[in-house]
Amino acid sequence: MTTRIARGAPARGRQRPRSAPRSVGTRRPKKKPGLLESLGVSPGWARRIGNMVLATITCVVIVAAVLAFRLPQLAGLALGEGVGGAGFTLRRVEITGAQRVSRLAIYNVAFDQDSMAMPLVDLGATRERLLRFGWIREARVSRRLPDTLVIDVVERQPVAIWQQAGQLTLIDGEGVALEPVRVEAMPDLPLVIGPDANRHIAGLTALLQAAPRLRAQIAGATWVGQRRWDIHFQSGEWLALPEGGDEARRAIGRFALMDQQDPLLGRGFARIDMRDPHRTYVRISREPGAIVPAVAPPDAGQIPQDLARTI
Repeated sequence: MTTRIARGAPARGRQRPRSAPRSVGTRRPKKKPGLLESLGVSPGWARRIGNMVLATITCVVIVAAVLAFRLPQLAGLALGEGVGGAGFTLRRVEITGAQRVSRLAIYNVAFDQDSMAMPLVDLGATRERLLRFGWIREARVSRRLPDTLVIDVVERQPVAIWQQAGQLTLIDGEGVALEPVRVEAMPDLPLVIGPDANRHIAGLTALLQAAPRLRAQIAGATWVGQRRWDIHFQSGEWLALPEGGDEARRAIGRFALMDQQDPLLGRGFARIDMRDPHRTYVRISREPGAIVPAVAPPDAGQIPQDLARTI
């Protein structure tokens, strides 16, 4: 008796043993705590802090983008031009205090604006350009709506004429060069001579305050060797002063006292040297016909006893 075996069907009696079912774990892996949670911050507060940090970074990026594209400036320019279009446009300039500086030059500076709209007129830049003029010591610039720019200038006052390298220049009390001067048009001001003499004009002014009665007789002064002054009088004499402000003031004060007791100016002396604090040297003129001036002995009551004059 034959037995049929169906192809593909497992043979009877040989059943494959079933594998045991795998056990599937139901527990999820434990999540590691974050930085804030490890510091004792609850998860809810950690999420809030994270959101705030993200919002802050977003705001910073937006502000940086706005500034990079100059959006506020563009908005301000558009608003200013709009106000100018409504009639607030620069048309007039009112100038006060200008006597020596060119008014035309001030007008040119005032109307040299990037925009003629009154809100956009740059007052600070206008003032800075005005201060570049030698004559202008101070300038105030303001708006007067609807269409006027008001400029008030304070001019410098010339106190001397500075001679340097064959050029004559007016200077003020701070030594600022104002304008060139022609020989035939020189004003009645003292003449200071020498390199950088203009920078020491304030020291010369303080020096002459020690002998106010001599000021009217002074024709000029020479800055010698970048360290001291020689004073030139209208009567032709030269007075050599020592180095140092205090020493020079004491020397010119002694000279003024000597001249008050026994006039020295206008008597034929060519040079009076007071660089030595204990002795005064004088030199007479070498011109033909010059006469040696007589010098009276010093009065001990008015002049220090250690002062001697040698001819």
